[in-house]
Amino acid sequence: MAAERTFVAIKPDGVQRGLVGEILGRFERKGFKLVGLKQLTPSRELAESHYGVHRERPFFAGLVDFITSGPVVAMVWEGDGVIASARKLIGATKPLEAEPGTIRGDLAVNIGRNVIHGSDAPETAAFEIGLWFQPSELSDWTPADQVWRTEG
Repeated sequence: MAAERTFVAIKPDGVQRGLVGEILGRFERKGFKLVGLKQLTPSRELAESHYGVHRERPFFAGLVDFITSGPVVAMVWEGDGVIASARKLIGATKPLEAEPGTIRGDLAVNIGRNVIHGSDAPETAAFEIGLWFQPSELSDWTPADQVWRTEG
């Protein structure tokens, strides 16, 4: 059975503030495996599809405008319980409510500039991964330390 995967995106404010390495490091230190990574400035179509569940909300246009305003680092992470664990690493949506030690608690400025997005459920993760990545852009690989553990 394949390990669980989740979609994570560093938003334009995180990229422009130079937080990409810090955020990647937190996921790596947690022990998750990076299987997809790219930087792009999302099209309006991609942004509207990504935030489609909020289409009727008054803040929808602002979300789309912000996520298309500059480069985003899109990632797919893999590991046991990665969806729930990533949400804990990321912290509460509102930075003022995010615990110290979380990405948003340590790095985010306000709810409109909260640095990072992470899928909230298996169905959302599957949808977002399929929206942002082609299957050929994802790498299945085995970390060397897993190979070392199985050697005599």
